[in-house]
Amino acid sequence: MTKTIMIVDAAASLQQVASIVLKGAGYGLIGACDGSDALDRLIDHKVHLIISDVNMPKMDGSAFMKAVKSLPNHKFTPIIMLTTSSQEILRQEALGAGIKAWMVNPFDKDKLLGMVTRFALP
Repeated sequence: MTKTIMIVDAAASLQQVASIVLKGAGYGLIGACDGSDALDRLIDHKVHLIISDVNMPKMDGSAFMKAVKSLPNHKFTPIIMLTTSSQEILRQEALGAGIKAWMVNPFDKDKLLGMVTRFALP
């Protein structure tokens, strides 16, 4: 069975680059442009991992992460933050709230694949 990864980012270019890397490694993908869009898509899909930006319109990464953790079917879904933000306070808040990892963009494809392999649900 193919594992499905959700990528949540307002930047279409980041979604495209991450999609190429992840599809090349055999993962299925679902894209979303912000946290609100992602929550709508989670209603109909099971995902094994979520990769989310922090800075997004409508619903930012922190609010999105809290909303996901409140959903019975997704509260244990691992989340990796992939963002241009290197603010330590945001990173510490996110790690304290339950994300699995924080990566600063631009990302290293091998590091990203390693994290996806490590944290994606079975």
